[in-house]
Amino acid sequence: MAKLRITQTRSATGQSQGHRGTLRALGLGRIGRTAEHEESSALAGMLRKVGHLVRVDGGSETSG
Repeated sequence: MAKLRITQTRSATGQSQGHRGTLRALGLGRIGRTAEHEESSALAGMLRKVGHLVRVDGGSETSG
């Protein structure tokens, strides 16, 4: 499985409590903070939820 590097690029201020919780679960919480995770279906769902707040580097990038 590939490692993904996830960096928070936008503030969670004004976002729903679910989005803020998802960022915390990813190990983020401040703009510029970066976390690495193994690629998985659970991670894909989390990234789908907060994709507008983060940048993802690495792994297989598929559009769909």
